[in-house]
Amino acid sequence: MKLKIISLICFFSCVFNSNAQDISLFQQFNGRYDYTAIGNTLNTSENGNFAVCEILTSSSADLALLDNQTIIAAYIYWAGSGDGDFDISVNNIPVSAERTFSDALDDTRVFFAAYADITDIVIDNQNGTYTISEFDITSVIAPYCPTGTNFGGWAITVIYEDSNLPLNQLNVYDGLESVPESLTITLGNLNVLDNDNAKIGFVAWEGDRALAVNEQLTINGNIIGNPPLNPTNNAFNGTNSFTGATNLFNMDIDVYNIQDNIAIGDTTATISLTSGQDFVMINNIITVLNSQLPDATASIDAIELECDSKQINVDYTINNTNSTGVLAQNTPIAFYANDILIDQSQTNTDLPINGSESGSILLTIPDTIADVFTLKIVVDDDGTGNGIIIEANETNNEASELVELLIIPEITILPGLIECNIGFDKAEFNLLLVIENQEDFVNADFQFYETLEDLKDEINTISSPEAYTNNTNPQIIYIRLEKDICYEIFQFNIETENCPPEIPEGFSPNNDTINDWFNIQGLYDIFISHELKIYNRLGTFIFEGDNDKRWLGYPNRGINQGNRVPVGTYYYVLNLKDPNYKTIVGWVYVNY
Repeated sequence: MKLKIISLICFFSCVFNSNAQDISLFQQFNGRYDYTAIGNTLNTSENGNFAVCEILTSSSADLALLDNQTIIAAYIYWAGSGDGDFDISVNNIPVSAERTFSDALDDTRVFFAAYADITDIVIDNQNGTYTISEFDITSVIAPYCPTGTNFGGWAITVIYEDSNLPLNQLNVYDGLESVPESLTITLGNLNVLDNDNAKIGFVAWEGDRALAVNEQLTINGNIIGNPPLNPTNNAFNGTNSFTGATNLFNMDIDVYNIQDNIAIGDTTATISLTSGQDFVMINNIITVLNSQLPDATASIDAIELECDSKQINVDYTINNTNSTGVLAQNTPIAFYANDILIDQSQTNTDLPINGSESGSILLTIPDTIADVFTLKIVVDDDGTGNGIIIEANETNNEASELVELLIIPEITILPGLIECNIGFDKAEFNLLLVIENQEDFVNADFQFYETLEDLKDEINTISSPEAYTNNTNPQIIYIRLEKDICYEIFQFNIETENCPPEIPEGFSPNNDTINDWFNIQGLYDIFISHELKIYNRLGTFIFEGDNDKRWLGYPNRGINQGNRVPVGTYYYVLNLKDPNYKTIVGWVYVNY
């Protein structure tokens, strides 16, 4: 552009306030790939103080690939003065911006750029004429014309595969950065094995052929050019290096051979662009280098959890897909929980280009790690965060997933059951009574267990919970309630109590096997320390019994031992020797 002196002052003071987007790696292709680019301007002539203030709404360019060149991807970039027209047509097919960029000289002179993936369109149309239309910024350029900053244009970058090419690494970098006095961009993720036919290209906007003040492109400190099309002192001069076009007013599609400017073994390249007067914006940069590198990536395929366990089984895959070289056997793999190293592994075989290897590992999660944590797998990690191999992309080695261990909640305590002792601290319990009013158990799957270990192992279930006899007194019973994920545990106590004995009013010790003894229900083997004393109506002590001596109607005290007592009423004194009961006294009638 041709800036007046007043504009130069604004340029050097305002350009650094723009909201430009840094050039960064956008896409990477590894294989037998190269690229070409076509495009055209909407300007009818170079802009400037005396140029006509007009701009087209469409223009065309021709694509001419060779028969052995297969289209892999096609990207269109378009740019111009103003806030932006982000809906255009490619061969009458509507295309909308998928990503947008912006830059500015000052508060009033703003510029835009846009990107869209048009791979399908170019594959369908192949070679031929490409017309960009519906690109209309006619209503906004008038304020830009007096300072020569009115422009519009487009460029299509086509990445193709050719079996005759060496294995290359093709990097597409994009953004929108203006070139003030100097712009330096460092390109990483390189591994140059052969610098033959190494190239770098870029799409730039708003360059002017007539301005060539300190306008240079350098690679690793070396000035490069492509004269006569691109002199070393006028890099931004409205040309297309692929087609030889010289009338791309205010835009450039240029490519340079840099095989003498990059060395075998280089992992980075530094690009510097300078412009002493011309305001230029870089939209994309593409490098093509013979760079044979693996690219290790990891994915988590499945995580198997067990209830109430800190062990998890992880299935994973190590890939070498986006690569131009073999991923060597024994490449380390590190496993982290919340960024804490918990285990390590390694690849078992050499992985070829596009190869992959599946693995499985049983991980034990330390107690210091919360039950909810982030599991991370990092390939090419020696356990300290450092890799041992050079890769095409060093930033895509990890995969992560949030894990929630199936740790069962705290045991829920339910109200217990108490039943009358039927002897030796035994009782029959209906365990189902415990869950009668518990909503959790409605239409649920559950089982009763005598021990927590049996519950966890799902063995020795209580088969008849409605009629269960206890083993100890008191005793804990456990319930395992199945959930969609894992299970819950409930527990309750069962215990016996000594219920009041039932004393009969009489008995008939006549050896007819019916009611032959003083059978006090709920006494024997229950109140095992009880004492029973029998007196006749005269108050004579005639019998003393206990848990082992039951009164069969014969005295064991006094002078008539061995003879049945006569019919009549006898007085008993029953001391249960239980702190919950007082001594019981009463009368019992003996009849034959």
